[in-house]
Amino acid sequence: MPPPDLLSSQGLRLDGRRPNELRRIRCKLGVFTQPDGSAYLEQGNTKVLAAVYGPHQAAKSKSSVEGVVVNCQYSMATFSTGERKNRPRGDRKSQEMSLHLRQALTAAIKTELYPRSQIDIYIEVLQADGGAYCASVNAATLALVDAGVPLRAYACACSASMAWRGAQPEPLLDVGHVEEAAGGVVLTVASLPSTGSIALLELSHRLHSDYFEMVLSRAMQGCKDIEIVLDKAVREHLAEGWTKQDVVTI
Repeated sequence: MPPPDLLSSQGLRLDGRRPNELRRIRCKLGVFTQPDGSAYLEQGNTKVLAAVYGPHQAAKSKSSVEGVVVNCQYSMATFSTGERKNRPRGDRKSQEMSLHLRQALTAAIKTELYPRSQIDIYIEVLQADGGAYCASVNAATLALVDAGVPLRAYACACSASMAWRGAQPEPLLDVGHVEEAAGGVVLTVASLPSTGSIALLELSHRLHSDYFEMVLSRAMQGCKDIEIVLDKAVREHLAEGWTKQDVVTI
């Protein structure tokens, strides 16, 4: 379990947030013109770019008659963390994150609409300050919307951890880097909030079953809150596009 000093005597976290409070999310769709869809998302100090190409015809070796093949590539910029080390794109961590991204996003995409096709999703983490996977899923969802790919629902991801306030357990929402580094358990959830289904669930450490439901509930609530933010960004982007079109028409 994390040490009790993750919460102050007033019940506030190290960055001043309440236990059930998300980091500030800023996002923008259509940041690039070359891909079919793109998005930029900041979740706290974690900053992510996402680009989507497709659907396009898949290679025969990858083609599937049952639905579209989703290809995800996750990478971190050399300057994304305080450790200035070379980060090869094919390293083990990147491959694992790519697989987890593929699992979450495939659940959201209506894959049956595009047999023998492929969608390529590229994620670049520009700055990592905790919750890089969650920010990547959220950014990729916006990029898919920007590309016009039909979705069953928004794929949203959020993390949660556990701290102690006196003798009482208190789950923490949207875990930052300092809280991750404290060594406590981090539960990461990728879900489709509007359907209530979970696409991916991962625990960094063991968690007692007495606390699991409490932490999971907080993470799921975070996914619902993030869905509201993403939906608002999509609607604002579409409204801006219609406004520009009206100006051109006039």
